Amino acid sequence: MRVPKYKAVVDSLAAEIRSGRLPAGHRLATHRALAADEGIAIVTASRVYAELEAMGLVSSEQGRGTFVRDLATTTAEGTDQRAVAADAIDLNFNSPSVPRQAGLLRQALRDLAGSGDLESLLRYQPHLGRAQDRAAVARHLGRRGLAVDADRVLIVNGAQQGLAVTAMALFQPGDVVAVDAVTYPGFLVLARTLGLELAPIPAAGTGPDLEALEQLCRQRPVRAVYAMPTLHNPLGWVYGKRQRERLAAIARRYDVTIVEDASYAYLVEDAPPPLATLAPGRTVYVSGLSKSVAPGLRIGFVAAPPALIPVLERVVRATTWHTPAITAAIATRWLTDGTVARLELQKREDARLRQSIAAESLDGLPYVSHPSSYLIWLPLPQDARPDRIATTLAAKGIAVSTAAPFAATPTVPHALRLALGSVPLPDLQTSLQTVREEIDLDASR
Repeated sequence: MRVPKYKAVVDSLAAEIRSGRLPAGHRLATHRALAADEGIAIVTASRVYAELEAMGLVSSEQGRGTFVRDLATTTAEGTDQRAVAADAIDLNFNSPSVPRQAGLLRQALRDLAGSGDLESLLRYQPHLGRAQDRAAVARHLGRRGLAVDADRVLIVNGAQQGLAVTAMALFQPGDVVAVDAVTYPGFLVLARTLGLELAPIPAAGTGPDLEALEQLCRQRPVRAVYAMPTLHNPLGWVYGKRQRERLAAIARRYDVTIVEDASYAYLVEDAPPPLATLAPGRTVYVSGLSKSVAPGLRIGFVAAPPALIPVLERVVRATTWHTPAITAAIATRWLTDGTVARLELQKREDARLRQSIAAESLDGLPYVSHPSSYLIWLPLPQDARPDRIATTLAAKGIAVSTAAPFAATPTVPHALRLALGSVPLPDLQTSLQTVREEIDLDASR
């Protein structure tokens, strides 16, 4: 069977990249030059580069060209979030912790061991979670401004599984889902795995361009919009009241489901009401305790309209059957006795402190964030190379992420994403100063 010529060009370039003959950071020929060299049309040259980008081998940067990516920083999913050595400074992933959390777990295990019917925790549990666990989560959500009955709550294995259950239950391959042009990588990987079509929405100030979203809904059969209205990852947005009302109105007008990700919402004091309060019949609210308590607890929750509960339950049954009762019991205890509320308060204070350190260390750089966020979005100078900076910092024991995993667009923004929550406080300032120095050095090369 004859192989199309453009496929041969893709294979040839891919082999050169993987072998190292085309090194990381190498600028490839322009589309027009590649077309001339290979005897193909310019549109075909564009297709070649698009396939190489989909394979995770190159990145396209608007106004600058197409560059070979550093394969050492790329995972199988193309998320560009590397494994971090035990002794490295981790500015890549957020795992916020405050003193004495391990002691809280030790005491919770003692209390659990001395309580009631332990044997019941070893049995199969209800798919949606035990009634007392769902009631505890409903009370917790009420304190977040979302009044919801316990029978509208599902207990899941972390917010990521909550997103997966929602997407598997409600969407079909080929469905159009609107997302921010820069957004949480976990949802992008999930959507692509399920064959959903992502429709990126450009930014407009401190939120998505809702005019662009409405125009998209007029032109395409948009099935859902994925949103992080309260402390966006990675841009730190907190939608104002009018933005929330406008998004809810668009969803009603065009029969669009809203998937509201509130994983970082706990960091915002006196936040506006969740989208789920403005469009309760079409919003699935997803959150969890991975950031506010600990990722190892793996407890998440989904609040959904009553009509959606049976189909969501079916997906939980088909995948994990139920959330482990032991971790759910610990989470319920901490939700009920105020431990979660105390940890959230401590982490809000910790995040503000870390942002103040970042403001001093990165003074003068045009970074984007929120005063209570554990995240920083750091656009780079035009002459700097994100993948080269990330590689050099990794060699110095500092892990950062490029913009690649956060991009819902074919063109990757020229930026780094820094996570402040996992670094010991004494190391934060010096590591951020090293990041700044490397950016300045790279831009001058």
